[in-house]
Amino acid sequence: MLWIKSLHIVFIASWFAGLFYLPRIFVNLAMVPADSAAERARLLLMSRKLLRFTTLLAIPAVVFGVILWSVYRIGFGPGNGWMHAKWLVVFLVIGYHHACYNLLKKFEAGTMTRSHVWFRWFNEAPVVLLLVAVILVVVKPF
Repeated sequence: MLWIKSLHIVFIASWFAGLFYLPRIFVNLAMVPADSAAERARLLLMSRKLLRFTTLLAIPAVVFGVILWSVYRIGFGPGNGWMHAKWLVVFLVIGYHHACYNLLKKFEAGTMTRSHVWFRWFNEAPVVLLLVAVILVVVKPF
């Protein structure tokens, strides 16, 4: 079980690293001047590659988490309400990841209307989600 738990933690940390950085690229994309096609193309390429890599990291993170839950029964039984809340956080993180995909598609299509300030705030969501997940797993408040 400790190997699975270790791999889960490593892939979660790696997945979140991508979710922390991708919106930072979006901040830069939102600030690119209209006449700077090369800069825009470079940032879009970086975004596409990072999103692809981050998605590849998300898959084993979720799989190892499901193994810990279903095979090793972590979070089962009375007094494990924290796991229900953690599942909610996991679904919110997957939703955030999907939102990043949709935002990238809008940047690629040239239809993005959000400002760099909006993306600075958007970039804070995975920090809050990670904080909540860690507190739920470590403190197990309910």
